[in-house]
Amino acid sequence: MNQNKSYFFQSWLIVLIAIVSFIGFKSFLPKKLFPDATANSKNVVVDSLMLEAVAEGGNLSEEDTLTNKTISFVSNPLGIKFSSEKFEQYKGYQYLIPFYEKLYQLETNKKGKARIAYFGDSMTDGDMIVQDVRTQFQSIFGGEGVGFVNITSESAGSRGSIVHEFSPNWKAQSYLKTKSPLRSFGVNGSVFFARDTTNPTWVKYKAGRNRFSTTLNNPTLFYGSSKNKKGSLRQIFGKDTVYKKLNPNSTLNSTQVAGDVKNVKVNFINADSIPFYGFNFDNGKGIHVDNFSSRGNSGLPLGSLNVDLMNAFQQKLGYDLIILQFGTNVLNYGSLNYSWYERKMASVVNHAKECFPGAAILIITTADKSTKYDMQMKSDSAVSPLVMAQKRYAVKSEAGLVNLYTLMGGDGSMVKWVENVPARANKDYTHFNHRGAKEIAQLIYKQIDTGYQEYKRLRALAKKKAKPKAVVSDTVPVINDTLDE
Repeated sequence: MNQNKSYFFQSWLIVLIAIVSFIGFKSFLPKKLFPDATANSKNVVVDSLMLEAVAEGGNLSEEDTLTNKTISFVSNPLGIKFSSEKFEQYKGYQYLIPFYEKLYQLETNKKGKARIAYFGDSMTDGDMIVQDVRTQFQSIFGGEGVGFVNITSESAGSRGSIVHEFSPNWKAQSYLKTKSPLRSFGVNGSVFFARDTTNPTWVKYKAGRNRFSTTLNNPTLFYGSSKNKKGSLRQIFGKDTVYKKLNPNSTLNSTQVAGDVKNVKVNFINADSIPFYGFNFDNGKGIHVDNFSSRGNSGLPLGSLNVDLMNAFQQKLGYDLIILQFGTNVLNYGSLNYSWYERKMASVVNHAKECFPGAAILIITTADKSTKYDMQMKSDSAVSPLVMAQKRYAVKSEAGLVNLYTLMGGDGSMVKWVENVPARANKDYTHFNHRGAKEIAQLIYKQIDTGYQEYKRLRALAKKKAKPKAVVSDTVPVINDTLDE
């Protein structure tokens, strides 16, 4: 019995010593423990351009000249100017005026069209967030269709806005993985080649169930130039087989394969060496939103888009707003100094302006992300400095800004989005689930619309202040309203 008591006290003594030792050594342990223990790493990777940028300038810093500063704007040619903003509350609506004018014309004249290219990373994978932004716009300004869709896609199986299938013998090259592609990347950051020597090469689309996309509107194939003049498309309609010849003569070419349909399957015949980019689905009026998401994208690969080809896409599709939503992957590289990213992304924004002349640019910052510190999930310490860097390059490159980190609640918000019932984000404490993505889309749209409503007010004031121009024709004066020309 005494021996058992001795063992008992010895056991407790060992436990006590272990506890005291842990407390004593705790100060020497890293504050950030097991940062990736709950992470779903398959959707968070790093593109090669970002790794190179970190290696080149990851330790360089530059002076912060914007904090506590007031950002003032210059009136546009119509005399419209938004109020000055403190850097901390910067939204940059002034730089969205060309897009807002397009919305105004759509709303008042009930005709015309506008288009948005929405570039993002895994946060918008499977049309998450973007499909709900698209629905919000189309419910107010009209338009039908899911927009531009790749030939193949790693997220095809998770996308609900369209059913997308394709043969396994496509050769795909992406600006995330290929530095020297066989041909220039398309507007989606990819280029595809048909390999039909032994097995048929095909792609198939079926309309989804989302509002305004229950039909495949005017399926139109986009492809580049090639010396191959033998390529064609084959489709089967009931008992009829229809062939359409491909004409890859210009920098960018398009071929409409059908009218409004519920599904379409296209076979590519003798089409090797022709660069294909994807299909566009829209009804030609209202507003359209293309989702160009790429898992692992830091945003830097957009700087590799070919200007001449992008100008050709701009002529055919006519983008009025370019949205850049990045940051998820940049948080993983392990530093709180993002001056290198600020410099590189400022160049990317300027490159986007060259690629899509006339389009406004909108930056959406990283969302909150949680990491384990002292055995508790908290906002990653890299989130706030990255948001500041994104805000700075938005200001310097004259782009609009949506501070998603602030909109979703700021510090500690991702923990709430994950742990609240029902949950609005996944257990990786990084990505939103479908419920959360819909709410994020509403927050983004609401801020864009807030700027648009203010634009309409300022437009009316400018119109009221503008002096009418009288043009004398014989004896009858004619008044020109320059704001509505």
